[in-house]
Amino acid sequence: MMNNLFSIFDPSTNILNLSINWMSIFLSFLFLPYMYWLIPNRHFILWKFIMLKLHNEFKTLLKNNYFKGSTFIFISMFSFILFNNSMGLFPYIFTSTSHLSLSLSMSLPLWLSFMLYGWLNNYQQMFIHMIPQGTPTILMPFMVLIETISNIIRPMTLAVRLTANMIAGHLLMTLLSNTSSIIPTYLIIIMIFIQILLLILESAVSLIQAYVISILSTLYSSEVN
Repeated sequence: MMNNLFSIFDPSTNILNLSINWMSIFLSFLFLPYMYWLIPNRHFILWKFIMLKLHNEFKTLLKNNYFKGSTFIFISMFSFILFNNSMGLFPYIFTSTSHLSLSLSMSLPLWLSFMLYGWLNNYQQMFIHMIPQGTPTILMPFMVLIETISNIIRPMTLAVRLTANMIAGHLLMTLLSNTSSIIPTYLIIIMIFIQILLLILESAVSLIQAYVISILSTLYSSEVN
């Protein structure tokens, strides 16, 4: 039962032992460069408005660390995660963000680059972040240990947060759809209504998770002074 349930996340479609499911990642790029072949329409104007709002918000979070173009990486991450989350809501399209292999490949290099830059260029400020202001002397070793552990697990928490949220919603929709064959006919309409509500909820989760991960990544980078 459980193996069949989680098989919806298994990249099983392959040709010559090459997993074709992961090609769904590149579907998101079809929605990005409107300006190269389309006259700016309402969709493009809305997307540009969202990008400008994100740019201003990330610029505020970065504070003194902001320089021209520094928000592009976080806006790109937001766009990439949002489009891949949304692609996974369509039937027969592989949900790539429900796998740790993708989410970790984004969060781990980003966190590692922040850490290397911070410790190599401003190690005194990095040590200051290990001990919160006003910490009693006797608690300082414990605070350093706790802060070190929390810092090390940051990429894992980012990856697991995205993966777990995408898996949870898809599993719930799959469980409900599997029961449609055994429920009475008059309950089918109620089941369809519940599935529509879940689909709307998953659409909101796709947007919220992309926003949360990009915001947290920006906050982590702002600590590297």
